[in-house]
Amino acid sequence: MSGTCEGRGPTAGTPRYSAGPPTTERHAPCPSAGAVGSEPHGYRAAFLAATLPMAVVDHEGLVVTANEALGGLLGRSAATLASQSAADLLDLAADGRTWHAYREVLHGRRSRFRCTRRLKHPDGRALWAEVTVVPMPEREAGAEGGAGPGRVLLSVSDISDRRELQKRLRHLQMHDPVTRLPNRTLFFERLSAVLETSPHDDGSSGRGRVGLCYLDLDGFKAVNDTMGHRIGDRLLTAVAARLTDCAAQDGPHRDGAHLVARLGGDEFAILVEDSAGTQQLTDLARSVLAALQQPFDLAGHRISVSASIGVVERAVAGTSATGLMQAADTTLYWAKADGKARWTLFDPERNAHRMTRQTLSSTLRPAVERGEFTIEYQPLVCMADGVVRGVEALVRWNHPQFGMLSPNRFVAIAEEDGSIVQLGRWVLQSACRQARRWQLEHPADPPLFISVNVAVRQVWDSDLVTDVAEILAETGLDPSLLQLELTESAVMGSAGQPIQALRSLSKMGVRIAIDDFGTGYSNLAYLSRLPVSVLKLDGSFVRGFRYDDGVHPSPADETIVEAMVQLAHRLGLTVTAECVETAGQAERLRRIGCDTGQGWLYSRAVAPERIGELIGTRPMQG
Repeated sequence: MSGTCEGRGPTAGTPRYSAGPPTTERHAPCPSAGAVGSEPHGYRAAFLAATLPMAVVDHEGLVVTANEALGGLLGRSAATLASQSAADLLDLAADGRTWHAYREVLHGRRSRFRCTRRLKHPDGRALWAEVTVVPMPEREAGAEGGAGPGRVLLSVSDISDRRELQKRLRHLQMHDPVTRLPNRTLFFERLSAVLETSPHDDGSSGRGRVGLCYLDLDGFKAVNDTMGHRIGDRLLTAVAARLTDCAAQDGPHRDGAHLVARLGGDEFAILVEDSAGTQQLTDLARSVLAALQQPFDLAGHRISVSASIGVVERAVAGTSATGLMQAADTTLYWAKADGKARWTLFDPERNAHRMTRQTLSSTLRPAVERGEFTIEYQPLVCMADGVVRGVEALVRWNHPQFGMLSPNRFVAIAEEDGSIVQLGRWVLQSACRQARRWQLEHPADPPLFISVNVAVRQVWDSDLVTDVAEILAETGLDPSLLQLELTESAVMGSAGQPIQALRSLSKMGVRIAIDDFGTGYSNLAYLSRLPVSVLKLDGSFVRGFRYDDGVHPSPADETIVEAMVQLAHRLGLTVTAECVETAGQAERLRRIGCDTGQGWLYSRAVAPERIGELIGTRPMQG
């Protein structure tokens, strides 16, 4: 804090003022400043006539003499201040640090002391005063009150105007100029103070919980773009007013309403100190949504907006400002992703899944290079004779942190970030190499075909036809022993490059299978124009064939599956039933006409060594 006097004062006992011509100093006037000579009456006259409130204080802290300016400041005559405790007059004992520093100067162990105090003016108004205490040389001290060691000069400056200016500047610095709400800086200052203060520090019965509603407006950019920033600013101001009303209605029993802040752009936050629990926060979020759904009339424009709100409520203990805001930001993102115009409560399990997903995404590409992926194979069994005809290659990630992960944990991530191209080529190459190895190890038995899943992004982002041709040439596997599986939704909605690639692969002799058939577009007319060899019925149809706890299987499922099988056969396609788990299912699917079955009835996905043991053996159960 800056003050009237600057720099270090002299140590106790060192002469500060010398006799001589008048001098001008930039610090507070002292007894020698303005003296007309070295005579004692000159110092005393300057002291008494000074407009700066001053007093000489002895080593016990009692006022020896004071000028009228100090008496006027305190609303008393200067004479009545003599023998009074300066600390009591100026509230210097209010806190331990100030009292200690003041005593250090009185006892000659400190050369200067300065503090700021809030005093009451005689007219009733409060004023801010800067109190400065410096030791006095014995000669000057004696001139003011007789001989006596250890006396100090105390001066008081009214800094109320400066404090008011600082207050106004801080307000401008801490508030948003458009909405007049607290800005991001003040919000985080308040939030940090809430989290750093124990709920029982003030002796209250606080619950020690904090809540946050973090929201942004849906489609605000469109308002700015179509109506201009002037209308956009008016809308932000109107939104701020409604948020403030909601906060005031929710917290009238507290010391003021909840803190409403604009964090930037169209983002706002409502901080709920001493939260009563999740119910309070969700009720507040509902009221905010209801308030914002009412149209705004702005300069002749009727504007309707909505908001997405992330709601977080937790104990203060163990919570950091960064952690709370990260949770709020994540939850706001969920609200947006779930459809906007809604509030979403923070879910630790969902967040853990998100964090795991983020970790997997950041380590997926290096994992391919480090060889963390393996392939297991699930038999594809002829339903007529129970003999293994082929296998489906299923990739697994042996993650060093999360253990063995199935494809549904990481394939979607790989498709999003493009690493599926690198991973998919590795799977295709490894599976073809393994199929060729089985063929060489069992030359007397019919070779197994290998079925490999292909993501549509592999077709768009790489030259799949060239990759397949190179891998087949490298491994020596016949194209007829390779089957590529694509999902129905990926194939049916594609055009251009993907279809051309599939046709080229089909001409090469590679079989094309549509996976999960019956759950996507189901455009049968489009299906007839695709170079498809196999339909794989989605497991949801096959599950309807089970007798579970005495419940009869669904006749509708059987009718649908039978119709799809007949249609496929008329188009020259074969049909594979997925998720076959019981002998009853297998029998009914065989009767309907399914060509191939796959599921736990026959085998789970296993290591390649186990598949080698099945080649040339008796038919599998089913």
